[in-house]
Amino acid sequence: MTLSTPAGPANTQKPGLARQLGLFDVTMLVMGGIVGSGIFINPYVVAQQVHTPALILGAWVFGGIVGIGGAFIWAELAATLPAVGGQYAYLREAYHPAVAFLYGWVLLLVIQTGGMAAVSITFARYFLELSGLRAPDWTVATCALAALTLINCLGVKTGGRTQSALMVMKIIAIAALVIAGVVFAGQHGTIRHETMRNAAARSWSLTSFGGAMVPVLFAYGGWQTANFIASEVKEPKKNLPRGLLLGVFGVAVLYIGVNWVCLRALGPEGLAATTTPATAVMRMALGQRGATFIAAAIAISTLGFLSQSILTAPRVYFAMAGDGLFFRAVAWLDPRTRVPVVAIVLQSVWTIVIALTGRYEQILNYVIAMDFLFFGLTATTIFVFRRRAARGDMNASDGYRIPGHPVSTAIFVAICWWVVANTVYRYPQNSLIGFVLLLAGVPVYWFWARRSRSADS
Repeated sequence: MTLSTPAGPANTQKPGLARQLGLFDVTMLVMGGIVGSGIFINPYVVAQQVHTPALILGAWVFGGIVGIGGAFIWAELAATLPAVGGQYAYLREAYHPAVAFLYGWVLLLVIQTGGMAAVSITFARYFLELSGLRAPDWTVATCALAALTLINCLGVKTGGRTQSALMVMKIIAIAALVIAGVVFAGQHGTIRHETMRNAAARSWSLTSFGGAMVPVLFAYGGWQTANFIASEVKEPKKNLPRGLLLGVFGVAVLYIGVNWVCLRALGPEGLAATTTPATAVMRMALGQRGATFIAAAIAISTLGFLSQSILTAPRVYFAMAGDGLFFRAVAWLDPRTRVPVVAIVLQSVWTIVIALTGRYEQILNYVIAMDFLFFGLTATTIFVFRRRAARGDMNASDGYRIPGHPVSTAIFVAICWWVVANTVYRYPQNSLIGFVLLLAGVPVYWFWARRSRSADS
């Protein structure tokens, strides 16, 4: 069996997507897809589940290990099949176009756009707080999305440079938080031995540690989106795998650093009781100026996440349209900038609609199951591709192989689907909505597939 290539403008004699992104751009994209506003706010969620410094930091270290394991899987996938659409392409070639379509369907409908809507409102609130302007949240969110959409429509190099600049600013902000926490915030006083012993007794529950891992694994998600732009990366078989591994490792270092300084300044009990731990640390270190700095850092971080999402995810819809499974116009490339302008605008418009309806918080409650369902399913494509390569039906990965495969890959898949099962168990109603939306894509796929066959005939 020979792997097919997506139909559409990117594969005809017309100019296709432009390869203009290097290793640095890819690394910043990987980190930008992971680091949002959560790391400044969410460490307390983990501290509420497990109650000792060793277990709190252990959860973040373990999450980093899982993330790096996933990066190795996606690195081999990128080296095996450096095709536009990333996960969409892997699922299409390994299983069936219907499976790939369902992934793109929920990505556009809720996963990507729901997250972007929530983040855009978060940006708007912090921007208004910092600027002192009086305007509705949705107005600022819409303006931010429109500006980033325009930037990304000007070309992948422009979008990549913007994203890289925002990610560098995020790294500087997180490094400043860690340094200020160490130098100025002081160290939390010694906790009484009895308190520590009771906390340790509570913390060694497998259920509580599992509960802590859910937000940790979700916080490490997002690195897979860099593979969406494989067709716009220079030497993708080399730069995509390297960027994935460097990016995820860099984020793990940043995350562990932030949690370590929060524990050092606040202690485990103080961290669990503070819903804005980064703000609390910076206020201890630098007073109100520190709190203002964190507000600015969160605003920049959210803007960077939006920039990365607008740059990467529309390539999935572009690939779907190129396969004849979506509106043909979505596969149109601007002949001058060579970017899928219609796909980019489509995603941003739908994000604005979700933001205006105010339903993004409900959407976020049930996209976790969908996201990790496809994480695990995509990881299983490695088994399919390796089996085909052994038969000589396709080329094997060029230089990047998953350490410990098949055991390490199976463990990653099991962890992903454990998150899905845990989410269904804890939030059955919201999870059911997610699966209903997924199944609703089946007749939509049949419609587009039949329409595409009719057009070809």
